[in-house]
Amino acid sequence: MLAAGLTAGCEPGPAQPDGDIPAAFTPVSPTGPHQAGITLPREAQPNLLVVVADIADGVAVGPLLAELGEAVRALTAGTDARLLGLPPGDLTVTIGVGPRLVRMAEPPSSDTALPGAVDLPQFSHEQIAPQARGGDLLMQLCAGDAVVLSIAAAALLDQAGDRARERWRQSGRRGATTPVDQGLTAPRNVFGFIDGIVGPHTTDQQRRDLWLTGPAPVAGGTIAVLRRMELDLPRFAALPVAAQEAVFGRQRDTGAPLSGGTISADPDLGAKTPDGRYLIPADAHLRRAHSSVVGVGLMLRRSYSIDEPAPGLMFISFQNDIRTFTNTLTRMENGDALLPFTTTTASASFLILPGFDRDRPLGATLFR
Repeated sequence: MLAAGLTAGCEPGPAQPDGDIPAAFTPVSPTGPHQAGITLPREAQPNLLVVVADIADGVAVGPLLAELGEAVRALTAGTDARLLGLPPGDLTVTIGVGPRLVRMAEPPSSDTALPGAVDLPQFSHEQIAPQARGGDLLMQLCAGDAVVLSIAAAALLDQAGDRARERWRQSGRRGATTPVDQGLTAPRNVFGFIDGIVGPHTTDQQRRDLWLTGPAPVAGGTIAVLRRMELDLPRFAALPVAAQEAVFGRQRDTGAPLSGGTISADPDLGAKTPDGRYLIPADAHLRRAHSSVVGVGLMLRRSYSIDEPAPGLMFISFQNDIRTFTNTLTRMENGDALLPFTTTTASASFLILPGFDRDRPLGATLFR
């Protein structure tokens, strides 16, 4: 899922304002039908800070989320004194709640679990300490200015006070992006490959595969999966380029599938050489993780490269069905050539709350 059929923040959205204003200084509205930091801004900001926390027993979740939403509005507007005078620029804060809190919000008479209520299962290639698995509260902060992220996160944790206890955090960054198709871009990962090309780019695709349409309390939200992965960079870098490309199923320099065409071309999974070998190998990541092969929808990715605690990837995907992720990774476990180069050290899933505004507090549709 590092680069095959999954997007990495290369999604369309409303056009950015014209003029000479740098993207890092273009504000992103935090309010609307969906939270910012998923499809907005159009190109994901270069810096990320993920903070995962636990909510103390007995805390009224609804009022806490409403306060955090107001803090997000103030921080992104630059009116919160806790910013210490720094301009927020394109700061976005995306807030989600973990499975335990989702289950708490379910009506007692409900026959089916709400989206986001199911914990992620354990998978192979994991070395996850208990503290780095799961969590109650997600705060995903992205910005052009890396310094703003830690200050804004401190303000949000201050707002929560002793009602929330930080569980783990991870920072990341994205390098220069590569054009994919008609305004879509994607970055390279630490393996040198363009990271995330295919995804739900169009409004119809996002309606089908990204946004939750119901039940009513979660409509407009989505499901986020976070996986911090260490990558065995020395061992991968020692491979010949052709072998690296066989692992991914794409050309390293252009991102084009090994079956031919441009970076945006649909891979031809049936294409073979004259002697009968698949052009995209049977164990290539592109083939094993391809949504049509797995039989699931598309994931929207906003992943970031990391260098602490080791070179790797902060994998973040958004989808309206958790099985889009779990079924894909299950298939990858059965022969994906990329997985042996990865070790997952943190894992969590969250219901990303529907959008909010001044009259509809964050989390109000789910928590009283």
